[in-house]
Amino acid sequence: MLFLPSSRFLMWEFLILFALFPSFFIGGIHRIVLEPLSSLLSPTPPSSTPQPTHHQISSTAAAAATTPTMTWFQKTFTLPSRARGSYLITDNVLQELPELREYKVGMLNLFIQHTSCALSLNENWDEDVRADMSDALDRIAPTDKKGTLYRHSAEGEDDMPAHIKSALIGASLNIPITNGRLATGTWQGIWYLEFRASRHSRRVVATIQGEKA
Repeated sequence: MLFLPSSRFLMWEFLILFALFPSFFIGGIHRIVLEPLSSLLSPTPPSSTPQPTHHQISSTAAAAATTPTMTWFQKTFTLPSRARGSYLITDNVLQELPELREYKVGMLNLFIQHTSCALSLNENWDEDVRADMSDALDRIAPTDKKGTLYRHSAEGEDDMPAHIKSALIGASLNIPITNGRLATGTWQGIWYLEFRASRHSRRVVATIQGEKA
């Protein structure tokens, strides 16, 4: 049996829908028109990230301008040809490296590119100290005149003793730089020690790292 709603029931449905229709219509207008319009008209909220002030920007720029800059410089030069002996070469180094005067603070590395000589930092006043040093090293590593002390003698009887002395003294030096000058002590000088009997020409690599004045 088919049930048909009465005319009174249909009338109440129509009245309810009629009463609710304006609310649907007004809500739709609000979503379609008023919400986008209100978002355009409302002021943009301030950013949560604080913007740097002029004083802060100036301070940052000043700090960047005063940050020390470390620079490098490298040069190779040749020492005067010498035979066996210990030689004071401080003046030679300063003459070859006028760039030292440009550095407020830094470090000078001197490296000799050979295996039968050496560099040292030692007495700069009494030349007898240099003569005594050469004699003492000869006693530590004597010349192999009989050919019984060493296996290696490719370049003569003074060949292997020169290598031993070079290993004992060393091939490089580090000297601090202060206000454009080597910060050596009063009695300190740069030595070049030659361990071969005949004259040789030796190359030195000088490397400077530091902050320029």
